[in-house]
Amino acid sequence: MSLARRILDFNRSLRPDWRLPAHVELLYPYDGEETWRAMEAFYQKYYDDGYPRIGIFGINPGRFGAGVTGVPFTDPIRLETECGISNDFDKKPELSSDFVYRIVNAWGGPEAFYRRFYITSLSPLGFTKDGKNYNYYDDKKLERAVEPYIIDNIRAQIGLGISNEVALCMGQGQNMKYFGRLNQEHGFFRQVLPLPHPRWVMQYRRKRLEEFKALYLEKLQEAAGLADG
Repeated sequence: MSLARRILDFNRSLRPDWRLPAHVELLYPYDGEETWRAMEAFYQKYYDDGYPRIGIFGINPGRFGAGVTGVPFTDPIRLETECGISNDFDKKPELSSDFVYRIVNAWGGPEAFYRRFYITSLSPLGFTKDGKNYNYYDDKKLERAVEPYIIDNIRAQIGLGISNEVALCMGQGQNMKYFGRLNQEHGFFRQVLPLPHPRWVMQYRRKRLEEFKALYLEKLQEAAGLADG
C-alpha cells in the first residue's frame, strides 16, 4: 500500500466525536466532498510511493489551511498555484501557507520537498473558539482533553512510515515544549528539532524573512542528515 493510501485511510478514520470543553468547537474538514477531492489529488500526486519521509509537526489544523483543503499548511491558493491542483474553494490566503511554500520552493519545489518531508500536526483535528482558531495549548482543559488523541496521532504518523530517527516541530515555544515532554515520556523519536512557527515569522518577524528561510533550510538539511544516519 502506498504512503498516499495510508495517509488518506488515516484521515478517513478520524471522527468528529471528540469530547472537548463546552466553549471549544472541533474543526473537522473531512466531511466535505471538495476537501476529499483536493486531498486525494494532493497525496496521490506527491506520496504515491513507499519512500520514508521526515515528519514536520505543526500545532493543529487552522480554518484557512488544512481546515479547508485537508492538506496541512496548504491554503486553496497554494494548492492551485504551487501544486497545480485546481479547486473550488474560496481563494483566501493564509500566512503560514505563504511562508511554507517559500520554503518548499527554496528546497526545489513541491516534488522535491514532499519526496523528503511530510507535514502534519500534533493534533490531527483543529479547534475554534468564538469562531477563531484555537490551539490545543491555549487552554489547559483542552490540552488535557486532547492529549490521548495527540499521543495516538503521533504513533499513527510513525506507523504511516515516517522516520522515527528525527522529527521537526513548527513552533519553538509552547508546541516544542509540549512535544518535547511527550517525546521524552514515550520515546517517539530519537531527536526533535524546533522551528519557529510560520505564522509567527510572517506576523512578527517579516522583515527578517530571509534569515528565517535560511534557518528552515539549515534545519531541514540537518534532519535529512540525521534520518539518513
